[in-house]
Amino acid sequence: MQVKAIACELPATLGVALSRLSSADIVREAQRSGIVATLSNKTVWRWLHEDAIRPWQHRTWIFPRDPQFVSKAGRILDLYARHWEGRPLRDDEFVLSADEKTSIQARIRKHVSLPPRPGQPARVEHEYARGGAWAYLAAMDVHRAKFFGRCEQSTGIEPFNRLVTQVMTQPPYRNAQRVFWIMDNGSSHRGQPCVRRLKAAFPNLVPVHGPVHASWLNQIEIYFSIVERKALTPNDFHSLEEVENRLLGFQQYYENIAAPFEWKFTRDDLKAMMRKLHVQPTCLAA
Repeated sequence: MQVKAIACELPATLGVALSRLSSADIVREAQRSGIVATLSNKTVWRWLHEDAIRPWQHRTWIFPRDPQFVSKAGRILDLYARHWEGRPLRDDEFVLSADEKTSIQARIRKHVSLPPRPGQPARVEHEYARGGAWAYLAAMDVHRAKFFGRCEQSTGIEPFNRLVTQVMTQPPYRNAQRVFWIMDNGSSHRGQPCVRRLKAAFPNLVPVHGPVHASWLNQIEIYFSIVERKALTPNDFHSLEEVENRLLGFQQYYENIAAPFEWKFTRDDLKAMMRKLHVQPTCLAA
């Protein structure tokens, strides 16, 4: 237990000039502290493996600083569960998740890519010429697994408005009672000016902004990660037009096989997470 406690400390608190600890570092610290006289690296690794403690790994994150984090996030979680302000959604009310995937380059490889062979993976030339880039704007109906997207030269208010118009002018959204649009706080759709602009164009549209720095709450990001893995990696194109054809073609392909994402994170999970992070009680009002 004492060795595991060392592994769960930041190196700075131990007075060690390291950014992270390895098994060998933990052994040396345990010996220096007088916990053990001798100890093998493999034994330490086995002990840590039991509790999935890996101090040599790290990931970046952003601490939730929005004072209304829980209330804003809670609204989105309610919509995923088909509720709004304590009431279930009607059959003619829909929930869409939208965002932009920026700077999708056309990397024109300087040598043709080679297919896989027995005992050898596919090979993609390292050097390439830049053939331009698209911004891919997309929206998904989270309960129907329907996808809408377009390629634009850049992001911005007008390109995003074109995506909204593309969706809202077709059935069933055109005549729906309400269409909730979940979005982040990017410059293309930020704050009350965005709310007023979208409501003026489409009175049945309800913009729902998430908390700042909480893209993980937006289901369109899951779709973007699938696009990156399945359609854009490796990035090997002959032209910018080919990138657009790939993106829109994959969008249609994926819609034909997709099912709604099984979202399991609830309001209870959110409150438990905030308590774990020791957020002040004033931030927990939902």
